[in-house]
Order: sequence, then C-alpha cells, then structure tokens
Amino acid sequence: MFSGIDVGRSVQTVSRVFNISGDCKPEIHYMVDISKRLDEIKAMVDKGQYFTINRARQYGKTTTLIALEKFLSHDYYAVGLDFQYQMSDAKFRDESTFSIAFARAFITTIESESNIFSTKMREKITSIKEEIKENRENIDLVELFRYLSDLCGAADKPIVLMIDEVDSATNNQVFLDFLAQLRGYYIRRTKIPTFQSVILAGVYDVKNIRRKIRPEDEHKTNSPWNTREGNEPGESLLSSGDCPRDQMVLVPFDIAADFDVVMSLSKNGIRGMLCEYENDYHTDMNLDEIAGLLYDYTSGYPYLVSRICKLLDEKIVGSDGFGDRTEVWTKQGILEAVRILLAEKNTLFESLIGKLNDYPELKRMVYDILFGGRKIVYSPDNTAMDIAIMFGFVKNDSGNLVIANRIFETRLYNYFLTDSEAQSSEIFSVASDNKSQFICNSHLNMDVVMEKFVTYFDSIYGDRMEPFDEDEGRRRFLLYLRPIINGTGNYYIEPETRNARRMDVVVDYLGERFIIELKIWRGTSYNERGEKQLSDYLDYFNLKKGYMLSYNFNQKKEIGVKEIRIGDRILVEAVV
Repeated sequence: MFSGIDVGRSVQTVSRVFNISGDCKPEIHYMVDISKRLDEIKAMVDKGQYFTINRARQYGKTTTLIALEKFLSHDYYAVGLDFQYQMSDAKFRDESTFSIAFARAFITTIESESNIFSTKMREKITSIKEEIKENRENIDLVELFRYLSDLCGAADKPIVLMIDEVDSATNNQVFLDFLAQLRGYYIRRTKIPTFQSVILAGVYDVKNIRRKIRPEDEHKTNSPWNTREGNEPGESLLSSGDCPRDQMVLVPFDIAADFDVVMSLSKNGIRGMLCEYENDYHTDMNLDEIAGLLYDYTSGYPYLVSRICKLLDEKIVGSDGFGDRTEVWTKQGILEAVRILLAEKNTLFESLIGKLNDYPELKRMVYDILFGGRKIVYSPDNTAMDIAIMFGFVKNDSGNLVIANRIFETRLYNYFLTDSEAQSSEIFSVASDNKSQFICNSHLNMDVVMEKFVTYFDSIYGDRMEPFDEDEGRRRFLLYLRPIINGTGNYYIEPETRNARRMDVVVDYLGERFIIELKIWRGTSYNERGEKQLSDYLDYFNLKKGYMLSYNFNQKKEIGVKEIRIGDRILVEAVV
C-alpha cells in the first residue's frame, strides 16, 4: 500500500500522489523502495519456507505481495490469491463449494499471470477444468489438493502460493481444514509434488485463529499449525478417530518459519520517497529534516507516513500560512499535518480505541505506560499484549511493552484526557473556560499557563490535597493543558524521560516549542538534579527557556512560580 519497487516503471509525470488506500503502483504513487525487502522474502522462498506475514492494518502487506509476484516471476509461478475479494463468505459454507471456488480462483490467477506454459502443464490445467465441470458434487478438499499436487508436478517451474487477507476467512471450519491439508502436503513435499513455498498474509496470525473463531478459554490454544504427526494427505489433521473435535489434545508441531523481515519504513527509505517528490515539485525542502520528523512521529508506520504526506500535498497547501509547497514541506507544515491527523476519524484509530474497550487489562497497561512511566514487561503468554502487538499499537522494545509510535501515543493521551469523566473534572473545566487568557496574538504564553495552574490547582485541591503518585500528578496537569492547546497545538512525551519519577512534556504551538518537566518533590538535592537535567534537555532542543512543575506535599512548602537561571538558560519552576 505504501511502498514500492522500480520494476517496469514508465516515464513519470507530476500526476503521482501519496496513496493511503489499496496497493501502491509506481506509475501513479510516491513510494518507498522495497527492493531489499523483496530480496529477503525471495531468499525465504528459495529455501522452500512456509511462513506468514502478519502485520497491522494498512502496513503495506498487499503492496508487498503484489510486488513480490512480479519479483518472483522469472524463477517461479507466483500465484497470488486474495480471500477478501476472490472468496466470499458463501464459498466457505461446505468443502465442495470451497474446493471448487478455490480451484477456479487458482487456475484463473495462474493463467492471468502467465500465458506461456509447457505442453504438459497446459494439458493438466485443461484436464482439471474439465474434471471440475463434470464432478462438481464430488469435489472436496482431498480432490482439491490432488488437483493442486498434479499441477505442481506438471509445472515447468516451481509454484509459490500466496494468499492475502487470509484471516478474513477464519470464522469457519472449512478454512481450518484447508490449512490442515495444506500443511500435510507441505511437510511431505519431498514425496509429493506441492508448492515450493507458501505465504499467508493478514493481520491475525493463523497460529491464533482458533482464538478468533472459538473465544472460549478451552479452545484458545488449538491451532491448525499445531497438530499430530503421522497424518497422511487427505486425512483431516484436525480430527482423530472418534475423539470429538472440541475435546482434542493437539501436540505442538510448528512448521511456520519466522518472518523477521522489516516492514516498517526507515528514515532513509522515507527520504528516498521524498526525493522523488522533490524532483517533481522542487520545493527546496530539507530532505533529512522532513524525513527525520516523519519517522520521529510515526516510527515508520506506513499508513501514518503516507497520510501525513498526503495531507501536506493535498490539504495543507494553499491554506492559511501555507501558500505554496515551499511553505508546506517544512517543520511547521509537518506539525500542522500531525494536528489534523490526530483530530480525524479513521479506521486505524477506531480499531486502536476499540481494542482498549475490548481488553480492559490492555487499557490498564496502556494507562500505566502513559501516565505512570512504568516498565511493562512483555509476556508472549499475555493475550492482551499479544493482541496489541498484532494490531501494531504497541511493540516489544528490549523486553518491555511500549506504545508503537508518537502518533498513537498522543491519540491515546487524548482519549484518556477527553472522556466524559476527564472533561467533567474541575481542572479541565477551568482551563477550558478560561482558554483565551493563555493565547495572545496566536502566541501561547506558557508563563501564564504555569502561573494559572498553580492558582487553579491550589483553589481546587489545596484544602483537600492528599499525597498522590506521579501518575495522578501527570494526569491532572495534562487535563489542564489539553483544552488550552486543543485544536491548535500538539504535545507528546519524550520517551527518554518517561520513568517513574520524571516525565517531560513537549508542546508545539504554531511554531513555538515548550518543554515542561513534571515530577514529585523529593527534596532539594533531587530538585537540583532535575534542574540540571532539564537544562541539558533544553540544550538538546536548542531552547533557552524551560518549565518545571513540582508537586510538593510538605506542610511548609511555598507554592508559586519563580525563575531560576542556569548559565544562559531560564527555568520557570512552578510548585503546587
């Protein structure tokens, strides 16, 4: 969907666009070069491996498979099927219906991919067509795989089977039996003609489809990958004599090879795509800076990269402050695109929030990561974690669970900070009602933001404030900040500073950047270390002024705001 390869590229015009729906086509879309990715996948095919490409929605799986078909075509017949548009639900109602539909889709696809076959292979294709026509009621999975095996045996070069959107068919038993048969033939490929390689692509890992179609706990560990050895082709690998299917105990035996090919976009890959755009439009953009910003916000999530670029190219250009493409392809343009993206509804964000509602345990973990800075240790046996990683919302970073990218993180903060309970809080309401006092001539006066927070916080909580942890302190300040910058500014949390004791909030507002450190007061020496850390962090951002917010529960504390100078840096410290 979001990346491509320069195979057969024709002369380009300036009519190409950034694509966020369907697969990418090099003639009409700006794309990241995936040649290295295709080389790595072909190496797996050359080894005869059977593997799944499981990535989140809109992650470039379809574009990769379509490019792979062309990439493999010299050495293989690459037969790419798509269960979403080639196999409707009705095709899965029974074995016979499925087997006929699959055989027809397979033959139609291989014929459309190549018109040059050996005489033996052409005769076999014709023979299979005739058998299907004459024996429609007697064709089941056993017959289907006999056809496929015969065709593989007659082919003048190896056949690779690729099925996209394979998880769209997982809510039925016929599909499970199909996978079981496919596995049976594959593991006996030295004895029986079959596919050189099998590639299954989708969001769900087919190793977990029992979980999808049978939510009951006792069935969650079953899988068509994990079956008994000793079954012969033609025997259902999911059944065993008189043993009821739902009571089977399956012995693990995993044939799927690990798929470790990187599908996210790299900074250099994004830069290459932007370079093509620059060659067309000559915007004088700073390619390294813009590619770096896109990667910083998205961590290379393909849809997010393309969506931001599409907003820049089609929506922001010509709007207020962005008269032409030279003004759009800047840091300020990126921030504006991010602001628009974070405010829009799309299926990706809806899925993100939907999974939080489906899995309360995951929602709690995400909350702890965002507000508590806690290290959540990744466990492959935790269903909520597994689901979140599968959908691309979080990732395993050196054994810890982290939010996948800055866009998702900010969207999640917004979700937690704007639910009905949050918006009914006093600190949220008072900031929302008095928003105008913080903005002057389109400038966010962060000094006033901090001063008023001290005043409002003391007024609301002063007489009844009891000690609370960093989670609650961060939540209360962000509840206050959110309505102030809502609709105009962006904010995010610097990952290097997110921990149990300190968190730095970075606010971008119409081209200005502010750094606010949030922490609980733990004595003078600890506070001085925090001041030095913030000063160093200002150096990193090349800023002269920073802000600190300390929650102090000492009875003799002095609440208020004061300025501290450290070298040529000014720190505005607020104590509540």
